[in-house]
Amino acid sequence: MAESIFRKLRDGGEEGELAPALTIEETVASPFGIDVSGYLLTNLSSSILAGKSKSQGLVLITFSRSPSFYLQLLKQRGIVVSSSSKWIRILDCYTDPLGWIHEPSSGFSEGSSLIKLHKCVSDLRKLFSTVIEAGRELVGAGKTHFCVAIDSVNELLRHSSMPLVSGLLTDLRSHAQITSVFWSLNTDLHQEKVTNALEYISTMKANLEPLCPSSDGQRNALENLFLVHQDFGKGRFHVRFKLRKGRVRVMSEEYHVDQSGIVFSPISSTDTVIVTTKSLLPKVHFNLTLSEKERVEKEKVVLPFEHQDDGKSNEIYDGRRSLVDGKIETTPLSSMELQTDVVSSGKGGEIIYFRDSDDEHPDSDEDPDDDLDI
Repeated sequence: MAESIFRKLRDGGEEGELAPALTIEETVASPFGIDVSGYLLTNLSSSILAGKSKSQGLVLITFSRSPSFYLQLLKQRGIVVSSSSKWIRILDCYTDPLGWIHEPSSGFSEGSSLIKLHKCVSDLRKLFSTVIEAGRELVGAGKTHFCVAIDSVNELLRHSSMPLVSGLLTDLRSHAQITSVFWSLNTDLHQEKVTNALEYISTMKANLEPLCPSSDGQRNALENLFLVHQDFGKGRFHVRFKLRKGRVRVMSEEYHVDQSGIVFSPISSTDTVIVTTKSLLPKVHFNLTLSEKERVEKEKVVLPFEHQDDGKSNEIYDGRRSLVDGKIETTPLSSMELQTDVVSSGKGGEIIYFRDSDDEHPDSDEDPDDDLDI
């Protein structure tokens, strides 16, 4: 499933469509969104260097980590970023997000020319312009594409309102040169409406479910023991893809985080996920399910169309069949009779037809309104 996300981001969208967007949701109980972002960042960088990606450059916007952290991460994965690298730019929104440092020093001995310090992250229009400018430094202003990675929107939401943040992300998706965008979000830090708004913008949503989730979503004293337990870095990785025509595909796999990074694997057959009907029902203020007692009482109710005479089958007369022998009997019509009676030979019903007047001729081809002068 993580591989499917990577391919979607690598290949981008179709011509005339908005760029694919991914929201990586983490929680306090499973704070591994940075590991998933690092996995995607490493794979996208490798595909760009190998010429296998639709985009030829990558713009990384850092809010929760310093640029040196990501340079070291790429170096550990075998991707060396030097000052001559023309496929990546890093916008540093971590060092001075409020613009308090008048004479900042980058402090980076390697790759410092690739890093742009961005101040005052609350000015999202300026941030959008800086992202486009950095991307065009990599690929030019033509039809060549680049992708955008945002390590976290939590800090961005601290300095700007939700409508402005969603507007920025939508503008990034709408730009003709951007092939894909992804970001991470800690859902425990924001209201549900904020999470829903970002999910609405996204074409893909990935969330990390811990192996031993807490009932209230917070770590209590007992749950702190999982920090040193081997199962703390394990859990389920659920991905939801929005397909065309409103369809949705949900996939799941297991993840394990160790010192080398995050590793994804298929769910073992001995530990399959059972999705109940109750979990698929919407959240409402009334009960949509039946208890066992209610289910039994419901099954005892005899509906009007069911047999109600102690096992004896009832037959419904349809007007054409005799109830005695079950044979279909018909009586031919006489064209000379003024009154036509169609009576079944059995004890069924009868159909009697009365003519409106003596002037009415059955099966007459004459137009009854032929004498009208219209």
